[in-house]
Amino acid sequence: MAFPDPATLRGGLIVSVQAPEGSPMRHPDVIAAMAEASLDNGAVGVRLESPEHIGAVRRRCPEALIIGLWKRTFAGSSVYITPRWEEIRAVWAAGADVIALDATERQRPDGEELADLVQRARSELDAPLMADVDSVDNGLRAAAMGFHWVGTTLYGYTEATQSCRPPGFNLLAPLREKLPETVSLICEGGIASADAAVQALDAGADLVVVGTAITGVDLQVRGYCNALGKRRPT
Repeated sequence: MAFPDPATLRGGLIVSVQAPEGSPMRHPDVIAAMAEASLDNGAVGVRLESPEHIGAVRRRCPEALIIGLWKRTFAGSSVYITPRWEEIRAVWAAGADVIALDATERQRPDGEELADLVQRARSELDAPLMADVDSVDNGLRAAAMGFHWVGTTLYGYTEATQSCRPPGFNLLAPLREKLPETVSLICEGGIASADAAVQALDAGADLVVVGTAITGVDLQVRGYCNALGKRRPT
């Protein structure tokens, strides 16, 4: 699809439709059905993990706005969100409209450099990019490299922010103040209610990504059962 004008997306919800390894929800047809349901009920786009799931949703929802990524782990690096050129190229080929990748300062697998990956993605693929960051500095650095979107996705999930708890509301105002107007600011991570999503917009986000609170069946059911189990008689 043609990438939409950011102004038409502003204030919208993107649903992260993912499922953990080993879950029966992780079937491409299930992911595609959840994505379609999200879009039918007003989501402006979906965020999907793996070329297989991106392709399944693209076939079922050809007009969907898809933010794609591929989680892969490699020895010697803690970067796992679309870490290398191979993953970037596969996500794009599968049908993503925006490629999300870790844009922190951490060392990447195979010695690849973030700036080189951004330049290559733009010159060879002409692909819009979303930076998953953990700090204001990394968000501004990503925008200067040429990322189109900056998201608070990794706040609380990196070594530098492991003592912090998402959502990264405190990143939003300084990022919005310093980011170019052409760069969309996304709040992602830890948004557990509609009220929290509204709070993110009020704090400066252009868009909000919600995952587990909507599509995380495994974690949601486990959380309810754990809470109820504490009240059951032994």
